[in-house]
Amino acid sequence: MTYTVQNQIQEQLDGISGSLRAFSLKLTGNPVDAEDLYQDTAVRIITNADKYRQGTNFKAWAVTIMRNIFINNYRKKVRRNMIIDQTPNNYYLNSGDKVVENDGENNVAYKELMTMVNSLPEDFCRPFMMAYQGYKYDEIAEQLGSPLGTIKSRIFFARKKLQKMYAEAHKERRA
Repeated sequence: MTYTVQNQIQEQLDGISGSLRAFSLKLTGNPVDAEDLYQDTAVRIITNADKYRQGTNFKAWAVTIMRNIFINNYRKKVRRNMIIDQTPNNYYLNSGDKVVENDGENNVAYKELMTMVNSLPEDFCRPFMMAYQGYKYDEIAEQLGSPLGTIKSRIFFARKKLQKMYAEAHKERRA
């Protein structure tokens, strides 16, 4: 690789470093992890500078590299936390099949939450319940004849209201 190409890549990287750092923080949600992700991305961009085609969108290329690194790191982390049972016939993994749980407390909490949901205004309750039942936002918007943004905000505000109602109802239990 020639010095001029490497210099051009470095200049372009310097020009978008602020955007890349912000994007890495958005992906990771943690400043330390975000800096690591940015550094990994910068190294990958510089080492693969010969694969960049002049005249194409450098920022899009860099963001794609960052996103791919983030996804690969996430998959590695998930794989590391996976339980692998080496016992014959997966004894430990299957030993919990016969556990009987007492759902009484869960049923009471569920009924209490459903009472709170039903106390919401119809404009918030119906989209929330449809989302709870597994409908996608665009399907809810279509069925209710409302804009997608309206549906999203109603579900968001319904969740916030329910969180507040639940916290107030259980405030004396925590005290």
